[in-house]
Amino acid sequence: MAAMSGAAIATKDAAGPRVTRFAPSPTGELHLGNARTALFNLLLARQVGGRFVLRIEDTDAERSSAVHTSGLLEDLRWLGIEWDAGPDREDERGPYRQSQRGEIYARHLQTLEQRQAVYPCFCTPLELELSRRAQLAAGKPPRYAGTCRDLSAAERASRAARGPATLRFRVPPGAHIDFVDFVRGPQSFQSDDIGDFVVRRADGSGAFFFCNAVDDACMGVSHALRGEDHLTNTPRQLLILSALGLPAPSYGHVALIVGTDGAPLSKRHGAASVREYRGRGYQPLALANHLFRLGHSGAQPGLLSLHDMARGFDPTHLGRAPARFDEQQLRVWQKDAVHQLSPEAARRWLEAVMPAGLDAAAARAFIAAVLPNLVLPEDARAWVEIVFGEAPALAAAGEELVRGAGAQYFAAAAAAAASSDDLPAIAAAARAASGRKGAALYLPLRLALTGRADGPELAPLLKAMPPGKARERLARFA
Repeated sequence: MAAMSGAAIATKDAAGPRVTRFAPSPTGELHLGNARTALFNLLLARQVGGRFVLRIEDTDAERSSAVHTSGLLEDLRWLGIEWDAGPDREDERGPYRQSQRGEIYARHLQTLEQRQAVYPCFCTPLELELSRRAQLAAGKPPRYAGTCRDLSAAERASRAARGPATLRFRVPPGAHIDFVDFVRGPQSFQSDDIGDFVVRRADGSGAFFFCNAVDDACMGVSHALRGEDHLTNTPRQLLILSALGLPAPSYGHVALIVGTDGAPLSKRHGAASVREYRGRGYQPLALANHLFRLGHSGAQPGLLSLHDMARGFDPTHLGRAPARFDEQQLRVWQKDAVHQLSPEAARRWLEAVMPAGLDAAAARAFIAAVLPNLVLPEDARAWVEIVFGEAPALAAAGEELVRGAGAQYFAAAAAAAASSDDLPAIAAAARAASGRKGAALYLPLRLALTGRADGPELAPLLKAMPPGKARERLARFA
């Protein structure tokens, strides 16, 4: 519930249908913070069988693009986030692109004009900047000085010759704007700290505060969950909705995501967009699980489906402290997700790093051998070279250990490998020839075959090698 100067602003009935929304601006790629906002709103709706709406806020024609809109939709669907209504799923509350809602905004702006809740502002950008600097120099927070607030009709007509005017909302002086944030608790703002703000730009397009608030009301949004950087927008939007007599959603503001150094998440912390993580081979479920736990506590352990996330989502468990993005923890979820891949999904995931012309049986054997040791597709490149390429060179320590096993050891192993790719059979022959056992038996075999002392299990790796390759590598030391 929100209140302004003691007058209640209507809010959605808590017993009614829950409708949430994600409202990105298509001015770039989908970044992790916005992806988490979309995920949380989806879960908040699905938790009670409600509706989730996708709205594209593209009133900034210079920065918005169809390419970015298409990319947003694609990245959201890749994460598993599906909407009930949106720019490609129109219904009676649409359209869901703000660039197509001009008539709706014009009607509500006309209502504000009729109620004298707005007025034209003829101040130039230079005049506004000089006023802002003067207020800062005087130690005051910058806000609109009200220059055009009380102009007479004659003065307005005279100044209109300068060019198109913006339209500013007339913020009532001395008012308190109070509301309960369903994440952060009771909030209170003073209208005198806000200043009259623009609701329509000079080019005739609606400003964010106005369009966002009107759309939430018209689209039946009951809960607006967004980043805490929008918290100070809320009193302005409540004022707009009150002036229009429209219901306000319940607002919740979740803490932002920061890097491990506590600074706002940026490219210096690694990939910053969903598209970049996709390109590196991260699984959507891995990224969704990590985002789910950033700022939301009490989650069940283990890799969760979106259905299970919705069942366990609790807005009272959304934190007020910044959530730290840790790519090492993301890699843990990634490894869990990779382990769950079907053979066919794993083949598609590794397709870019697999050798050209490899037959299906060899590909399956290789993937089965290396998959448990992979986090990203790039990790498989070294094993592609080890299994299918030239014999790997040995470091000095490895060379010494291999030579120490003796020529008889490798002669027997190579002879066994000529007729079998079964590791126990090859090891048995080497043991019979050398008397070695345990690590002393198997480590020289691993080094001779792969050039490394660690890695995937040797038995399946051996079966993935092309015919004759194991024998050749073992015979080098006979």
